[in-house]
Amino acid sequence: MMNTVLQSVRERPDLADRLAQARVLVVGDVMLDRYWFGDCERISPEAPVPVAKISRMEERAGGAANVARNIASLGGQATLLSVAGQDEAADALTRLLEGDGVRVSLKRDAAISTTIKLRVVARQQQLIRLDFEDHPSHEVLADKLDDYRRLLDAHDVVILSDYGKGGLTHVARMIELARQAGKPVLVDPKGDDWDKYAGASVITPNRSELRAVTGAWKDEADLARRAASVRQALDIDALLVTRSEEGMSLFRASGTGHVPTVAREVFDVSGAGDTVIGTLGLMCAAGFDLPAAMQVANAAAGIVVGKLGTAVVTFTELFGERRAASGDAA
Repeated sequence: MMNTVLQSVRERPDLADRLAQARVLVVGDVMLDRYWFGDCERISPEAPVPVAKISRMEERAGGAANVARNIASLGGQATLLSVAGQDEAADALTRLLEGDGVRVSLKRDAAISTTIKLRVVARQQQLIRLDFEDHPSHEVLADKLDDYRRLLDAHDVVILSDYGKGGLTHVARMIELARQAGKPVLVDPKGDDWDKYAGASVITPNRSELRAVTGAWKDEADLARRAASVRQALDIDALLVTRSEEGMSLFRASGTGHVPTVAREVFDVSGAGDTVIGTLGLMCAAGFDLPAAMQVANAAAGIVVGKLGTAVVTFTELFGERRAASGDAA
């Protein structure tokens, strides 16, 4: 049975208009996800490896770009600020994102190659993933920080999507500037050094990412204590932990909230964190509180894990066919 909070969000007559007016600035590491699909029916005579006969190729915008795609797919206004190479992969990313309705601000660095993750898929199973990546130069990152300052005022919420590729070298300064401007900052973290995220509004680790920082917990009470310690040490408002089959938990000074998973079938978890933070940021930008935003983000995650590869959730999938009439926003 659908919980009452999620149901009340879905039944709001002004929902689509509120989302359409919400403005989210996404900053972070972008990548081009390439998929080569084919059949694998024999072993190579050259080495004991399978031979994949490729019949179809797809390209999708991944990393922070997928966060922005999810926001736009739900009807929100998404602006993406990132660094990419001066190459065809960056051109492809720009084309894909603009086609999805995302405003794109890519700082080009001729000294690097745009991050590409190439996956070979046969019979709905990944055979191998090949990664191509470089870290951007200091000069380009400094230019991006100037653009960030310029874009802040035109947005309601900031999302920092850290994939550890070097695009968020100035993350501490970005958080400081956003909070000075009165903008909530949501962070999808990477690694076990979270000091750089101090002062953020919300951090959204998955279960293993949190464990790397806090250590293993014995039970729910121990988890709550460890989460509170992190939240207080970093001076953040909330910690939203995605816990796979255990759902999501929201830790704030006012207490802890939890929602069970709503996934009907788990096919591919890649990009699920992008959907969670993108949906969460959009709902906050549209004026919903964190508990309600968590309920919606949890439902969105339950949908996207049933799709193959880097994917998005649409307004209709999440909220149904009903859409508000234009001009009815509260």
